[in-house]
Amino acid sequence: MANHPVLCDTSKLIGRVLLSLLFIIAGWGKLGEYAMTEEFMVSMGLPALLLPLVILVELAGGLSVLLGFFTRFSAIVLFLFCLISAGMVHFVPDDSGEMTSFMKNLAIAGGFLLLACTGAGRYSLDHWIRGR
Repeated sequence: MANHPVLCDTSKLIGRVLLSLLFIIAGWGKLGEYAMTEEFMVSMGLPALLLPLVILVELAGGLSVLLGFFTRFSAIVLFLFCLISAGMVHFVPDDSGEMTSFMKNLAIAGGFLLLACTGAGRYSLDHWIRGR
């Protein structure tokens, strides 16, 4: 794909859309189910005060990646978020469902790490701003 810039930039756009939707939808859902999400976090031993930060990271990070705005920074933040949430929430060796979620978080973290290295591509606000 490196020899085909349009295909490469289109692939980066599609990848950004696919990665970001998960976080935008999750953040929006946490807003709508705030009390239930807060209760879940507390049951996991996490402080309820973290919930606004989690929502901010998911919504702002997801929208940033979607639009390709401060993409590399947002990708690093979401990379770290995926690793932290994998370890704190999904690492339950006796539960195959949680371990599947753990591995998915690691895979998504890998996608964000690649995005942080490659950037958003031509079809992004980052590219448009750089061009001015």
